[in-house]
Amino acid sequence: MSDAMRASELMQRLGRYWRVFATGLSFAAFGVGGLLLWALVFPVLHLMVRQPERRVACARAIIRLTFLAFVGLMRSLGVLRYEIIGREKLERGGMLILANHPTLIDTVFLMAFVKRADCIVKSRLWNNPFTRGPVRAAGYINNEQGAELVDACIATLRAGNNLIVFPEGTRTPADGVISLKRGAANIAVRGSCAITPVLIRCEPPTLGKGEKWWRVPARFVQFRLEVKEDIQIQRFTAAGYSGVMAARHLTDHLQHYFTEENRRHA
Repeated sequence: MSDAMRASELMQRLGRYWRVFATGLSFAAFGVGGLLLWALVFPVLHLMVRQPERRVACARAIIRLTFLAFVGLMRSLGVLRYEIIGREKLERGGMLILANHPTLIDTVFLMAFVKRADCIVKSRLWNNPFTRGPVRAAGYINNEQGAELVDACIATLRAGNNLIVFPEGTRTPADGVISLKRGAANIAVRGSCAITPVLIRCEPPTLGKGEKWWRVPARFVQFRLEVKEDIQIQRFTAAGYSGVMAARHLTDHLQHYFTEENRRHA
């Protein structure tokens, strides 16, 4: 092996070690930031802003700025790069945003770049010391609301908020097979809401389901978020189907849509 090849291999190895360190530093900063928000920022916000709706709006704005800072930190440290296609479409209000879920930080990206974002939060995050302060202060929707969950989602959309939903319910498995649950379609059908699809791609793959954060790829990670044209649901709701059948057909359509988009860009 020539000296030039050895030097190149050494530089690649050092670059990878740096990205492991920088990724760990980024996640540590994220955890510390969550604790600070819970212990300091949101208690002060609770004392200073008495009106509940205004307090929730302030909390969500703070979280959005925090996520923007986190994304900026990862980019500045060389952990990743990103591009957003169709970003102007995210400037609207009352959107039902559905996205595929290839990585651990998809939620962070979307909530960083979507104003007035609302989301459905898993119950374990309500008790996690790093996340319970922000999610409770921001009034996000707890997924343990049962039958009232869909009503809560429709209400937030009608209030002009943008609801972010990952219809898979969890990260896409390593085999890349997308399997959607029917909850997102129920929200669209019962609320008569158009769907704004967002296709998220990460090359090379990292932070996927079951992957350890320190197993970073050999080269820079490139995130790409593409905001697609809205999917209108009238053809599903106006075909004489019951709400249940309309949601089922819409879920099948979305399953095919996201699968084909993923396949097209694979």
